Amino acid sequence: MTTIRVLIADDQMMVRQGFTVLLNAEPDIEVVGQAVDGLDAVAKTAELAPDVVLMDVRMPRLGGIEATRRLTEPAGATVKVLVLTTFDLDEYVYEALRAGASGFLLKDASAAELAQALRVVAAGDALLAPNITKRLIAEFSRVTSAPRAPLKDRVGDLTERETEVLSLIAQGLSNGEIAERLVVAEQTVKSHVGRILVKLGLRDRTQATVFAYETGLIRPAGY
Repeated sequence: MTTIRVLIADDQMMVRQGFTVLLNAEPDIEVVGQAVDGLDAVAKTAELAPDVVLMDVRMPRLGGIEATRRLTEPAGATVKVLVLTTFDLDEYVYEALRAGASGFLLKDASAAELAQALRVVAAGDALLAPNITKRLIAEFSRVTSAPRAPLKDRVGDLTERETEVLSLIAQGLSNGEIAERLVVAEQTVKSHVGRILVKLGLRDRTQATVFAYETGLIRPAGY
């Protein structure tokens, strides 16, 4: 069994300790460290090499959004970031996704939801909390500026089928659901997804979804 190494970044000690107890009770998850703010999270990620950082948004010295950007932007960065927020439509969450976060989770999530969210983010296989995340992305993409030309140009690197698969990913469909929709094997979909991520320089399906909204490939309902 592969163990998921987790770093918890939150300025509230009780939150850090509570999550540590909950997660260490899972057989496949190990909390390898705690960080008190964004700067501490960046330093301890370099020191401890966690698979996933559980990142609070609002922290002193350096907030979760900038810390996420610093962790995910460097070439070759492999750590995934799961953002914690109090409100499901927190204005900062969409910016965190754009900064490189792989998803987000409400702080009142159950122990089971927290553990499963970490597994999903670590695997990079699916969009986290699809109902909430899709609503959030749609909400904030309504008020973003026009798609940036360099991003839009990059869609041209994809084949027609890859563009179709990207569109379905952005709608929250799993590989199995995409395979059923396109009447192809699930392994074929996995291959398409892999090529999409490589061609667009994206890290996972969450980033692919943000890309699809920002380039205008997918528009929120009614827009």
